Amino acid sequence: MSSARPRIRRSAPAVRRTRLALTGPAALLAAALTACSGGSSGSAEAGGDGKAADTSVSVNLTGRAAAPGEPVKVTLARGKLKAVSVKAGEGGALAGRISADGRTWTSDRVAAPGTAYTVEATDADGGRDRATFTTAEAEKVNKLLLAPGKNTTVGIAQPLSVVFDHPVKDKAAVEKALKVSTSNDTEGSWGWLQDYSGKDRVDWRPKEYWKPGTKVTLDAQLNGVDTGADGGWFVRDYTTTFTVGAAQVVKVDLDGHRLALHRDGKQVLDIPMSAGTPGGEKASWRGTAVLMSKEGTINMRSETVGLGDAYDKMVDYSMRLTWSGMYAHAAPWNAGVFGQANRSSGCVGMSDADAASLYGQVRVGDPFEMTGAEAKGTVAEGNGYGAWNLSWPDWQAKSALK
Repeated sequence: MSSARPRIRRSAPAVRRTRLALTGPAALLAAALTACSGGSSGSAEAGGDGKAADTSVSVNLTGRAAAPGEPVKVTLARGKLKAVSVKAGEGGALAGRISADGRTWTSDRVAAPGTAYTVEATDADGGRDRATFTTAEAEKVNKLLLAPGKNTTVGIAQPLSVVFDHPVKDKAAVEKALKVSTSNDTEGSWGWLQDYSGKDRVDWRPKEYWKPGTKVTLDAQLNGVDTGADGGWFVRDYTTTFTVGAAQVVKVDLDGHRLALHRDGKQVLDIPMSAGTPGGEKASWRGTAVLMSKEGTINMRSETVGLGDAYDKMVDYSMRLTWSGMYAHAAPWNAGVFGQANRSSGCVGMSDADAASLYGQVRVGDPFEMTGAEAKGTVAEGNGYGAWNLSWPDWQAKSALK
């Protein structure tokens, strides 16, 4: 990355009291290694015998407005490095590795914005010293929203989902920083899409539904990642963990007007229902939706989903399936058509007793597999969690690292 980024606020470099040498066109910071000297903070003083060692190191980032987003590189003029430590302010250290020839150490991760670093190096002959630099503050910071929440138990269709506050142009850089680990080496892939809100989003879904009991961890090592123009920098890491619960699938037969809950391959509920009125915007979606939330009793108004003033009701046992407003819920006003016809405004309605039974047994992340001709289309991948409506190759193609 270039050090001349318009989105990084720079201050004039402060005068340092260390004995430094600048080398090369990049004006690298050179700190003389001392023989067996403890070294003073921020200085490059000679050893206890008053003589400087023959070797010196250069650090690629210098001053108090160094450009973030690059690995820290420490290079030894001659001899071999024994150890290098790069500590970030009051936080942790940057891990790294020494090259095969022993001359260069490179950090595994990049330097983050607005962070003070202390570099300490030791060579094979016992020479050592320290140097410091501070990276420029980020003028714009990107943040994110993670789902599912930490330490939750979810259904077998729940994806990892990351929604970003600002646009992500360097999707590959962000995706490289998102590390997914599972307790059973589940195969999966990231896929980029546009959230229903219009924001950039990336989801990780398995090739097939999760196996019950799988433990999943996302380690988003984003601190110091530049998301590109208009997006800003990440200035922290994120993590979430969750466990997959029982294998539950809700099968919704739109044409047959019935809903069935299957657990571990066995049917445990069979419910007559009425879905969306076919032939227009009131029709239901087909395809696989994922239970996003159990919202209990909520006010549903037709204006919020573009259906004029058709209804304004308090609705019990509400289970959200899409951002566009498709729910499964109690609909006692439609009791006369349960199991016979689709007459709702798009949702899957059932009796109070049946809705209560379903509500008590389903879990966020359970798939609702909706089939039938009486639908207005297939759930889009960004309208809730619709990634399951894409084939595995088509989903893999949405990765920025394909």
